[in-house]
Amino acid sequence: MSAKARPDFTIAADSLDCPDVRALIDLHLARAPRSSPVRTIPALSAEQLAQSDLSFFTARLDGALAAIGALREINAAKGEIKSMRTADAYLGKGAGSAILSHLLGLARSRRYRWVGLETGRASAYLAAQRLYQKHGFRECPPYNDYPIDDFVMCMGLEIG
Repeated sequence: MSAKARPDFTIAADSLDCPDVRALIDLHLARAPRSSPVRTIPALSAEQLAQSDLSFFTARLDGALAAIGALREINAAKGEIKSMRTADAYLGKGAGSAILSHLLGLARSRRYRWVGLETGRASAYLAAQRLYQKHGFRECPPYNDYPIDDFVMCMGLEIG
């Protein structure tokens, strides 16, 4: 594989009961308080990700879990990216971009006109912010009653 080639991740709906999926969700929840006050943590538990308005996906490479992410329907015209997390072994290897691209494709197929997300402002979130910006997201006003302060920011993308 050349230096610029990216692995071909398999993106699919997956079970929240898979041990590796649970482990990555638990890691996501455990690390979030390091960078954000508890009241502002955007990460969702496996139980929250099982809600009917969420579509949950994994990115795998040769069967190994590389990343997770979900798309929530806000209404018929709007969606929200939730609980994006890349496994440590796949950071910088395109797994986050692959799953985000899949979620945006799903949003387009649902004919959403706008997709938003909530992320942190702390330095620990800079890589995530860059990923979202690379896909066209820009900082936007708060939506869904999210508190916007020194720790939280919302980003949005017009897609239709």
